[in-house]
Amino acid sequence: MASADSQPTPTLPERRDFLRHSGMLAAGTLVVAAHSSDTLAASPTPSAPREPSPARGERSSSKQFWPEGARLVISLSMQLEAGAQPERGASSPFPPIDPKYPDLPAATWYAYGIKEGIPRLLELFERKRIKVTSHMVGQAVDLNPKLAREIVERGHEAAAHGQTWTPQFSMTPEEERASYEANVRSIERATGTRPVGFNAFWLRGTTHTLEILQSLGFTYHIDDVSRDEPFLILVNGKPFAVVPYTLGMNDIVQFEGRNASAHSFGQELKDEFDVLYAEAATRRRMMSISTHDRIAGRPSRVKVLEEFITYAQKQPGVVFLRKDEIARFALESPLTVREGGI
Repeated sequence: MASADSQPTPTLPERRDFLRHSGMLAAGTLVVAAHSSDTLAASPTPSAPREPSPARGERSSSKQFWPEGARLVISLSMQLEAGAQPERGASSPFPPIDPKYPDLPAATWYAYGIKEGIPRLLELFERKRIKVTSHMVGQAVDLNPKLAREIVERGHEAAAHGQTWTPQFSMTPEEERASYEANVRSIERATGTRPVGFNAFWLRGTTHTLEILQSLGFTYHIDDVSRDEPFLILVNGKPFAVVPYTLGMNDIVQFEGRNASAHSFGQELKDEFDVLYAEAATRRRMMSISTHDRIAGRPSRVKVLEEFITYAQKQPGVVFLRKDEIARFALESPLTVREGGI
């Protein structure tokens, strides 16, 4: 693991008061660094009074895009999935094997996420004083309730990710509802919290998914990669938040799909950040990063992730927020993009 670095930048004192006033959870970490020679751009100007909601497709000139005049939000996911993979035929780095035989080494590859990956990532987040969203498969939670509880006790969000790895797109509406209800029960039983956010298997839900989620009390989902900012859609006659996911800044795509090195992934994170940070001077911007228990928890990958977080925290107005915080703010902000005739 990478060693702890210098004392983290202190959070804004007004942070707690703002979150209490807005109704957002106080789990996010707001980091605003002092100006330095390597700063990308000047701090955002003080917040102005809220403007009326822009018409669909229009952009507001106001710079109050995020809490406390923050410039850019970073949303980091940590998937808890190990143990929920199929017993036979599960995807892994090993050569394919006839599914009639048990794939014993593949099982150990998944187990690494529980034994080493998540504990190492949790220590990283603790060092950098940031909170993340953990999308939890119900079956993985049932097998590892203490770890799921620890994630929440450390201040991170527990979000739903289905009860098993059965693809949602192949389910009937009744099967879908039953899976989500079971997922909620597993998370509540282990962590004492009820999830309000959802992530489908490879983002592939059904035409009924959002209606089912809305009826079960969910307030947002992430199965959308169409924007670099949260937005609202209409579900069951009520606004429903979309906190976009990422495929580019995603460890499973980078390492398992593209065979990227840790170094190249670290550079891509910085390049993505630089462009979004520049754009954030004039519009609401959010950077999404996805990590998986068995993949990003490798020592070399944790090292480059920590280096990126340190890099981002040096820039003025950078905020790491949980997805439930982002969704709550998006639902309350008049500047949030509305789609579908809201």
